[in-house]
Amino acid sequence: MTSDAKTPDEYISQLPEERKEPMSALRGVIRSHLPKGFEETMSYGMIGYVVPHSMYPDGYHCSPELPLPFMNIASQKNFIALYHMGVYANKELLNWFTGEYPKYSSRKLDMGKSCIRFKKMDDIPLKLIGELCAKMSVQDWIDLYEKNIKKTS
Repeated sequence: MTSDAKTPDEYISQLPEERKEPMSALRGVIRSHLPKGFEETMSYGMIGYVVPHSMYPDGYHCSPELPLPFMNIASQKNFIALYHMGVYANKELLNWFTGEYPKYSSRKLDMGKSCIRFKKMDDIPLKLIGELCAKMSVQDWIDLYEKNIKKTS
């Protein structure tokens, strides 16, 4: 479910009441742990965290007018989603995350290539998400993107 909200605050204000607190908590953890240089914006109808053109002028290879995406969070129909391109592009980071997840949640990990789905709003492992956010700098992401993703397009 995408939103036509113009700002992250507007996005959260438009959510159903039971989603506002978990989305706000997730957003807060991301903002407090994401390394300097990433920028919060609306991206693809979700709250996004991107590498701005001022740091990576090439932008996203699929749409160079857009900044390089890194993470998104969204309130979907049946879950809250965290989309993290680092776990998609870096096997070591993926292995770390899947190994750590059971230490923070008794629920089974529900994950696609870059999408981590949280169906129980009161059981989002915020501490683990904070650790995940802190593991990749803007330059780490640019290097990984250019090596593993951009070259294949």
